[in-house]
Amino acid sequence: MQKKEEKEEDLLKELCGDDAKLYDFLARTLYLDPIAAISQRDLELLIEEAETSFKDVNYNAILKYRAVLDKAIFEATQNPEKRGRYIKVIQDLTSKRAHATEKEKEKAEKKGLTDHVASLEKRIEHYKFVSERIDDVVNVAAHFYNEKLAMLGDVERRKARREKIQAMKTEEREEARGEVEKREARRKARKEMGREERREAEKEEKRIGEREEERREARREKIRAMEQEERQEAWGDKERQQARRKKRREARRKELE
Repeated sequence: MQKKEEKEEDLLKELCGDDAKLYDFLARTLYLDPIAAISQRDLELLIEEAETSFKDVNYNAILKYRAVLDKAIFEATQNPEKRGRYIKVIQDLTSKRAHATEKEKEKAEKKGLTDHVASLEKRIEHYKFVSERIDDVVNVAAHFYNEKLAMLGDVERRKARREKIQAMKTEEREEARGEVEKREARRKARKEMGREERREAEKEEKRIGEREEERREARREKIRAMEQEERQEAWGDKERQQARRKKRREARRKELE
């Protein structure tokens, strides 16, 4: 687990470079699995719900705007041709969320909730940061999420391959057990046969055994081929990851020029 977390941290640090403020913000904002963490519902519907809750400004409204903002940033990274539209949406959401947080902070101050006030002040600083650095936020988020989605795709493909191999091995074991049971049934049947009939049955048993061995070897060979393919695909995943990293570094270098 620690090694995996270190890899995620290294990816974000690579993208942010020496920009500590950008790294600090995105480390708190981006998700390792955006598909699982970010709402699949339509952005416009989420905005409508957030704006409805905004009328009764409360902490729930702040949380709703967080979910909408996460969704907007993610969609901006996946739809570069609509980047301008999404940036306007993000700016508007950031402004409204900041306003909702200011109202919540005023309530907390009146109640003397010092720790809550301090937490809300940090949130307000974060919203201000987004407004000032929105292009950088979207650029880095795009590289991060695209890599994460590619890696998640690699993981799913590896999982599917392993499950297929395991299913083949399970089938092989079940068929082997079935063959043993059939052999035992034929052996018992031969005991009741006459000499000539038993002799023919034993010859047939030999032919059956040879066919079974051929099938077993064919199954084993297929499993070996699948395992070899799995090793080759795993190596291919590493090569694709390195190629993406090279391309990502070049793109990030151009963005910073």
